[in-house]
Amino acid sequence: MANNEAGASAPKGEDIDEGLYSRQLYVLGHDAMRRMASSDVLISGLGGLGVEIAKNVILGGVKSVTLHDEALCSITDLSSQFYITEDDVGKNRAEACFKQLSELNMYVPTKTYTSSLTDEIIKKYKVVVLTNSSLSEQLRISEITHANNIALIIASTRGLFAQVFCDFGPSFTVVDINGEPVVSAMIADISHDKEGIVTCIDDTRHGMEDGDYITFSEVLGMTELNNCEPIKIKVLGPYTFSIGDTTNYTKYERGGIATQVKMPKKIHFKPLTEAIKNPEFIVTDFGKYDHPQQLHLAFATLHKYIEKHGVAPKPWSTSDAAEFLTLAKSCSVYGGNDTEINTGLLETFAKICAGDLNPIDATTGGIVAQEVMKACSGKFHPIYQWLYFDAIECLPKEGDQVITISEEDAAPTGSRYDGQVAVFGKQFQKKLEALNYFVVGAGAIGCELLKNFAMMGIASDGGKITVTDMDLIEKSNLNRQFLFRPHDVQKSKAATAAKVIKKMNPFINIVAHENRVGVETESIYDDTFFESLDGVANALDNVDGRIYMDRRCVYYHKPLLESGTLGTKGNTQVVVPFLTESYSSSQDPPEKSIPICTLKNFPNAIEHTLQWARDNFEGLFKQNAENASQYLTDSDFVERTLKLPGVQPIEVLESVKVALVDERPKTIQDCVNWARHHWQDQYSNQIKQLLFNFPPDQLTSTGQLFWSGPKRCPEPLTFDIDNSVHLDYIYTAANLKAEVYGLTQLRNREAIKEMVQSIEVPDFVPKSGVKIAVTDSQMAVTNGTNVDMDRVAQLQAELPKMVDLGDLKLTPLEFEKDDDTNLHIDFIVAASNLRAANYKIPPADRHKSKLIAGKIIPAIATTTSVVGGLVCMELYKLVNGMKALDPFKNGFVNLALPFFGFSEPIAAPKMEYCGKQWTLWDRFEVQGEMTLNEFLNYFKEKHGLEITMLSQGVCMLYSFFMAKAKAQERLGLTMSEVVKRVSKRRIEPHVKALVFELCCNDADGNDVEVPYVKYNLP
Repeated sequence: MANNEAGASAPKGEDIDEGLYSRQLYVLGHDAMRRMASSDVLISGLGGLGVEIAKNVILGGVKSVTLHDEALCSITDLSSQFYITEDDVGKNRAEACFKQLSELNMYVPTKTYTSSLTDEIIKKYKVVVLTNSSLSEQLRISEITHANNIALIIASTRGLFAQVFCDFGPSFTVVDINGEPVVSAMIADISHDKEGIVTCIDDTRHGMEDGDYITFSEVLGMTELNNCEPIKIKVLGPYTFSIGDTTNYTKYERGGIATQVKMPKKIHFKPLTEAIKNPEFIVTDFGKYDHPQQLHLAFATLHKYIEKHGVAPKPWSTSDAAEFLTLAKSCSVYGGNDTEINTGLLETFAKICAGDLNPIDATTGGIVAQEVMKACSGKFHPIYQWLYFDAIECLPKEGDQVITISEEDAAPTGSRYDGQVAVFGKQFQKKLEALNYFVVGAGAIGCELLKNFAMMGIASDGGKITVTDMDLIEKSNLNRQFLFRPHDVQKSKAATAAKVIKKMNPFINIVAHENRVGVETESIYDDTFFESLDGVANALDNVDGRIYMDRRCVYYHKPLLESGTLGTKGNTQVVVPFLTESYSSSQDPPEKSIPICTLKNFPNAIEHTLQWARDNFEGLFKQNAENASQYLTDSDFVERTLKLPGVQPIEVLESVKVALVDERPKTIQDCVNWARHHWQDQYSNQIKQLLFNFPPDQLTSTGQLFWSGPKRCPEPLTFDIDNSVHLDYIYTAANLKAEVYGLTQLRNREAIKEMVQSIEVPDFVPKSGVKIAVTDSQMAVTNGTNVDMDRVAQLQAELPKMVDLGDLKLTPLEFEKDDDTNLHIDFIVAASNLRAANYKIPPADRHKSKLIAGKIIPAIATTTSVVGGLVCMELYKLVNGMKALDPFKNGFVNLALPFFGFSEPIAAPKMEYCGKQWTLWDRFEVQGEMTLNEFLNYFKEKHGLEITMLSQGVCMLYSFFMAKAKAQERLGLTMSEVVKRVSKRRIEPHVKALVFELCCNDADGNDVEVPYVKYNLP
């Protein structure tokens, strides 16, 4: 909400549709979404940039959007305006795209307005966005908005350049500047001092920053700190920070948690007239530090030029560019400008500013839409106040000079691509039209890429786009995968996306597949397929798929466009054959896992109890049922189980016995009985046993309290039929148990409540001699590796015979987080919060529980739009055939801050063998067929390498330590025959080459690293 209202509590209004907005809610939160839902937004100018902004804002879920435009559609608009067609030329632009924009989100009423913007009209809105207004119009409107606490955003894209300006009024409150989760730390000590120092437990860093505010809870001794007003801290180290004078407090004893507090921030925006004269910039590329000031002058000069001539300078016109430069140098621009002019940059600006590029519109549209959401909600830090962006490195260069395109080559011809031709010329456009590209994934990024490809004209004359995605459309996709509508739910993503972009550009040649990329589809995506490609664009949501496609691109020497998002964060990477490292060259460290003992006995955070609940779900309703199901359907199951390593045979057979004998229900009453007894065991009996082994006052060998630091002392729960969480657990667990066994569920809480009241639960007495492991290493020793064969035999004897089980069929449950009717998340929430109650951990609501237990990736349309645009800018460079590293950019953005960072891709690391340099893009090409002996000799004679080990995949084909008889037997066989014999598999017909990995010694007997071998089959 603009200005001082941002900090106010949001109106309750209607509930937010969590099914639709679920991924965005994890970015913005309920409060910010409610504030957005009370904000009316006006978007003026529905060209390529305006439609991108409107699309993202409507998907985001504001109260209403008004589309304003007085201009008519022209053929040039088709370069980037994806919701108008050739049939719309001559119609009002807002009215032409109104229907499709209004269908994006049924919760956002959308209307058009086609007259001039009067003061009265402007005052109706909380946010006003101008995308193609004259400077005089911008200044007039800015006076109204600034005086009336209305947020104003001005945006403009010109060729490869973009401008954004924000004015959210004289006093705007940001309630959360970065959107990062609140951090907390467990305390080990607080000094009693003039500069009180807080020391945190040293198993994890506190994660605080200088100037953060914190409050305390659970502190013993220095209790004055508990629930205190937020205190500003000074960070002293990764485990320490100071909180000021603590001498007036009671001495610290033990315990306590320090929790970060988000403090609101007031921002005072300058009105446009003042901000033009004294601009403050957000830097979008630290490698172009002088560009914002230069582009501030360039856009100002353009206003003057259009005021004088009525149009922008003609594409690549030398005379118009010269006049533009003269105008820039004149003191008449805003009464003087002391900036030293970068002639080359401004000349390039003048030559291409008549152009309109979809990727620049997409990136800028995402940035601006996020600013609209900030203005509505007060969530995240706004742009203060100017942002300039350019991608001039997309233009080919010779030395430091941009290669000039002839005016004729860039002149408009009445084509839908005129906006792009104005920047790159007609010859370049033909290259785009002939491209063959493989888009892997048709989710959020896939939708954006396909839309951009359609606007750019990729594969529209002689080329082909192949898109594949095995998924079907879900309701939660509709909030950011903008090619899909509610009536498309449960249809193929790829096929639906292809159909929609054909409407955006009927000339696009696109083929949709529903395949997963992987080893199993290599007969489809084979040598012939990959060799025909010009490149691959990944739009995947998993690392394994990305790594697989990366390897394929390296093998076939194809460029790869890689990207990803996480909430407001986005990244892009370009992989260029023989130039850059590949995606797999650097990877994120693996996620830190929670120690098993922490989960089992010593949780101290809600994340621990949620993971425990999730593991419980898998064990109770999936794993046991899977094992029992295999026992019922596979006669070799027991025999196979007995061959498993360690104690696994006992664990598996016990789980089968539990499922088929001990805990097999016959009726829903049995399921309720089981759930009630299970509740007692988990939340009362096990805790009593734990406290019997480790009483609350127990000391460690060093004299410390056992239950201190990260170990929270639990307490057993007493079952209460009137406690809704207690009943939730019984209700969900009983119904899920019934589903596993094919029994009719009972979705009636009152009936289940009645059943529970009649159940007798025996008293529990803790047992002596029960071992409870305190660390994971102790647990490993306790579990041991020796199998009690008598116990195995006993279990086998106790398992029921098939004839006794009749037609029993078990259905293991696959955890599904997005179905609100299946009780899966309901069970997790109840199970986790009961465990949290045991350990006095604050509970989590359903929304937070679903995020953590479901491992949901937060997502928002704005970031996807930005990333999709940045990827396509790299595509321009690839098509231009750029051979140096410096034009290419890997990007990282965080729209919340906002932060933009770009860097040159890392060059492919160089390695060496026998004086020859090589990179990951190199390999030995060997033409088959030859025997293994000939193969070994070939490398010795041709490359001076003695092969000591030779493998293919996981199969060792030859090694120097191999038994002589075995080696001798293989040496006379052809390479393909050796592969077939060792792998015990045939070589599939689509395989045209085999890949071999080598370990080699050079002539001096030194071990050397060498490339792999591509062995071409005849």
